[in-house]
Amino acid sequence: MGSSGDDGYRLLNEYTNGFMVSQVLFAACELGVFDLLAEAPGPLDVAAVAAGVEASSHGTELLLDTCVSLKLLKVETRAGKAFYQNTELSSAYLTRVSPTSQCNLLKYMGRTSYGCWGHLADAVREGKNQYLQTFGVPAEDLFKAIYRSEGERLQFMQALQEVWSVNGRSVLTAFDLSGFPLMCDLGGGPGALAKECLSLYPGCKVTVFDVPEVVRTAKQHFSFPEEEDIHLQEGDFFKDPLPEADLYILARILHDWADGKCSHLLERVYHTCKPGGGILVIESLLDEDRRGPLLTQLYSLNMLVQTEGQERTPTHYHMLLSSAGFRDFQFKKTGAIYDAILVRK
Repeated sequence: MGSSGDDGYRLLNEYTNGFMVSQVLFAACELGVFDLLAEAPGPLDVAAVAAGVEASSHGTELLLDTCVSLKLLKVETRAGKAFYQNTELSSAYLTRVSPTSQCNLLKYMGRTSYGCWGHLADAVREGKNQYLQTFGVPAEDLFKAIYRSEGERLQFMQALQEVWSVNGRSVLTAFDLSGFPLMCDLGGGPGALAKECLSLYPGCKVTVFDVPEVVRTAKQHFSFPEEEDIHLQEGDFFKDPLPEADLYILARILHDWADGKCSHLLERVYHTCKPGGGILVIESLLDEDRRGPLLTQLYSLNMLVQTEGQERTPTHYHMLLSSAGFRDFQFKKTGAIYDAILVRK
């Protein structure tokens, strides 16, 4: 029989309460706790934080103390009063002023992904995403469901920019891409990877190819200081002619789609690609037995509740790419969240 001191029971409770930890993080970001502390000249007490984020003193104190236990904040006591400030973790990733801020990603996950995950059992039963059940939005056109409003589209694009602010360099240096002077980032959204390409490979030129509403949002809300080297082009990569390039970048694209649509897209790229040109696929790769890494397994379930796709193993991607005609399959685990695959025509 189990007992309250049993390791298995403790682990069960850790898993059961995991959603509470996520919500503490989401709520603190939503309220602006970390930004307030970053802007303050020194540590703040409960009353000052509560006033700054326009929240109750009681609720704020509970939230702050839990953030301390989660190592998101640190606390010092002076004359019996607690004063709070950010940790290195929160300063780096949870404040808007940080170049590696993940605030928009967390807000997107808290508002959108979290809602879809509330219907995970239904997604498993039905084998499809949960936009209709969660938001009342049909998902026959996947990205019309994902971009449910202009605000949601901007939030999603800001979240992508934050992902690549941390992960872009590792995936773009997994292989030497200097031999590909003309690149095309298919579904490149805010242009974050394009900018990283320019930084890493001086002299290259990058076309960011995305649907018209995304290109319009990118021009309105994201800066492109190297305009002569980054070109934004409107189009649907499933239907419209693709830009000419030496290398096509597919970053977190194939995991959105079922195998049939992936094959269709890869065949279109193959027919446009120059001989000797290639594709760089950037995804979180499952182990060959599909039993890890845990984070990638969770991402695959997220694809179930939010898209039409899944995360895949290197062998699965090899099959898709070779069936489209590509050769010289190479993949590298970066040691970070996202990995890289390079193939050539």
